[in-house]
Amino acid sequence: MHVVKKIEIIANSFELAKILESLDKSGVHSHAVIRNVVGKGLRGTTEDLDMTMLDNVYILAFCMPEELKRVVENIRPLLNKFGGTCYVSDVMEIRSVRCVASI
Repeated sequence: MHVVKKIEIIANSFELAKILESLDKSGVHSHAVIRNVVGKGLRGTTEDLDMTMLDNVYILAFCMPEELKRVVENIRPLLNKFGGTCYVSDVMEIRSVRCVASI
């Protein structure tokens, strides 16, 4: 096992292509996307997607610790401009045939 960085982004689906392009530009070439995400934010309100007509997406990606600075530099301007949130945490990856460390 070894430490990798887990990147979790919640943003408007309208910005999904830009976010994925930024991750790719940063060297993060694989990800998972979960669509139609709803929840309660820091403002204490839930968004009714039927009312807003906007869908949120949850993007999950992983990178090596030394790649994180480049990811943050590319993602932060998008989140500042279009909204959304990003969380980064340390996680342990179990070595397998196809893992982040082997890329």
